[in-house]
Amino acid sequence: MHNFQMYRHIISPGWTLGWTWAKKEVIWSMVGAQTTEQGDCSKFKGNIPHCCKKTPTVVDLLPGVPYNQQFSNCCKGGVVSSWGQDPAASVSAFQVSVGLAGTSNKTVKLPKNFTLLGPGPGYTCGRAKIVPPTNFLTPDRRRKTQALMTWNVTCTYSQLRARKNPSCCVSFSSFYNETITPCPSCACGCQNKNNCVQSNSKLLSMVGINTPRKDNVPLLQCTHHMCPIRVHWHVKVNYKDYWRAKVSITNFNYRLNYTLWTLVVQHPNLNNVTQVFSFDYKPLVPYESINDTGMFYGTKFYNDQLMEAGPFGNVQSEVLLQKDKNTFTFKQGWAFPRKVYFNGDECMLPLPESYPFLPNSAHQNLLAFSTFISSVIFLLVTVW
Repeated sequence: MHNFQMYRHIISPGWTLGWTWAKKEVIWSMVGAQTTEQGDCSKFKGNIPHCCKKTPTVVDLLPGVPYNQQFSNCCKGGVVSSWGQDPAASVSAFQVSVGLAGTSNKTVKLPKNFTLLGPGPGYTCGRAKIVPPTNFLTPDRRRKTQALMTWNVTCTYSQLRARKNPSCCVSFSSFYNETITPCPSCACGCQNKNNCVQSNSKLLSMVGINTPRKDNVPLLQCTHHMCPIRVHWHVKVNYKDYWRAKVSITNFNYRLNYTLWTLVVQHPNLNNVTQVFSFDYKPLVPYESINDTGMFYGTKFYNDQLMEAGPFGNVQSEVLLQKDKNTFTFKQGWAFPRKVYFNGDECMLPLPESYPFLPNSAHQNLLAFSTFISSVIFLLVTVW
């Protein structure tokens, strides 16, 4: 299983893969994964199959299983990294021994109705397609063997199929305006408003309050936006040839921390990133002529895990960008992102008319300040 998505990984509790057998196949054994149910194997005597269901559901094994149950790229609890963040960890694999399936490429029939949860809904899988057989090299790499058959199944992700509402929102602020533009109200829907918890509630001191539930229902901090994740973009400093922005990500979910999180930002000045502090950064250039999108993600073993809501439930960094004199401006909200994605899902931005605006008198004040300085210098020279 290859995750070719550049910035959306499969988080805990991991992937769940299912299909429907074409005939009366059974799974005799598995390494690297297991089915969630064995099914009715009463017709077998002695050697009992691992699974007899016509529609098996397969999940990854957890880390630390015995060595004889492992397979290459397995046993990560179903967590699969994104291709853009860590290509080596964007693969998950297991091996299945199938019975009653046939012994040639003419008698073996392709399974159908593939499904993938990652970990929730959102993926739609196409039909299995026969492709050229996979080749395998022997350990000494001097002999090549060929698979009996190979087929591929492609699954695509849609945020609209995954959930009705966004899962994150964005707020803005700047050094040139005291106004803070908050996330839109009920940006992620207010269906959890009756079950949210105040940040100073005594319930948060209860044992097990941070334990995730099997149905993945969140326990959110009470906010006006009711989003699990808020991204804040602050235009911090203006230099002669550079400008600096601060990026903060806050988790408002008390039951979930985000491992291997990613943040994708679209902004025209990302074509000239000078330095990123405390985050790792990678430009995303799907169209070679356009370089306005980049992926931020945590530094391994430092801040690659966004903790659950609370005093440690945030990560932040600053970005230093070089100005392009032909395009750079603080007017009309130019300094703020066009689009923001957290863990592959698009976040809701405020309305453009609510962005912190550059005061109309800023340019005149700057000229007046320059004139005042010149006058002082002139007076000093005259007195001298």
